[in-house]
Amino acid sequence: MDTFDTVIIGGGAAGLMCALEAGRRGRRVLVLERAERCGKKILMSGGGRCNFTNLYVEPERYLSANPHFHKSALARYTQWDFIALVEAHGIAYHEKELGQLFCDGSSKQIVAMLLDECARAGVRIEVHSEIERIRRADRGFELETTLGPMRCESLVIASGGLSIPKMGATGFGYRIARQFGHEVLPTRAGLVPLIFDAETLAAFRELKGVSLPVSAACDHHGFAAGMLFTHRGISGPAILQVSSYWEPGEAVTVDLLPGLDASAWLLEMKAERPDSELHNALATRLPKRLAQRLGDLVALRGPVRHLRDRDLTELGRRLNAWAFLPEDTEGYRTAEVTLGGVSTDGLSSSTMESKRIPGLYFIGEVVDVTGHLGGYNFQWAWASGHAAGQVV
Repeated sequence: MDTFDTVIIGGGAAGLMCALEAGRRGRRVLVLERAERCGKKILMSGGGRCNFTNLYVEPERYLSANPHFHKSALARYTQWDFIALVEAHGIAYHEKELGQLFCDGSSKQIVAMLLDECARAGVRIEVHSEIERIRRADRGFELETTLGPMRCESLVIASGGLSIPKMGATGFGYRIARQFGHEVLPTRAGLVPLIFDAETLAAFRELKGVSLPVSAACDHHGFAAGMLFTHRGISGPAILQVSSYWEPGEAVTVDLLPGLDASAWLLEMKAERPDSELHNALATRLPKRLAQRLGDLVALRGPVRHLRDRDLTELGRRLNAWAFLPEDTEGYRTAEVTLGGVSTDGLSSSTMESKRIPGLYFIGEVVDVTGHLGGYNFQWAWASGHAAGQVV
């Protein structure tokens, strides 16, 4: 039976960070990854350029049943620590917007960096490896795997959540948590497009591909960013952010003209350009196809001078607060993250170790900590992996 100090299940962002940190401490570390390669989610992130962290990481940018749990790990391994690692490997990067940092080249560079650090630390990595059974032993854990039986003192679950199943996502980590008596909070898709109901879809289906800057809000949380009409509903950064706070039956409100009093503007247009058709007036501020469709939907036709002030005022109000009830989200298929997961009540915030089972750790997306869009979830992966890697 192969024996290791630490076995890490999952070769993603959190797992590799934990492995290289533990390896640097001289621990004998094995990473087991069920896919054909490590870091598949890293590779596809950020359009292939990996939004690896954010300049403005703050605890308030994360969702968790315990809003304080993630503070310790994030404070002890910051965005600046990971940026220093990236710079040490000579990886060029840039800030895209709102503090989001991307590789100038390819996300392959981030995976290569992590694998290189693991190799330097003597970490053994095995891909195409499945876990068949885990049980507690006298000193640690015994694992039955497709590579044969193994024993370890510390076991780290870094298997991720349910988002993007085509990348190999499963509920493995949740099953292990329950096996060892941990509570798993309800999970759902986060950072995911929203689906229109049939009536709204019929009204806006032809706008697929139209995008514009908006301010979207739900459950008292608002985000100013881009919105994109899709063949089933809406997406874009502002909508993905809102989706993490949306619950079925709740309305989402979108300001199509953020920073502008649309009612006052339309009345000004009536005075300054009285002969303009409404859709042409709207097209000075909105994408042409959207302006045309809105003009058709409100059934206000003719030059704006013929339109009543109260109708223009009401239209402006709706432009600043378009409210609708999403039918659903696109689900895990296109979700960037999984909300919920292993309850933080059963974990140490400083080490990520189970309070119930000594030597058992949970890190990364499998834990009930979910960041906003923009590199925050990768920073949680780095920070939680680092926290566990210091002690496993």
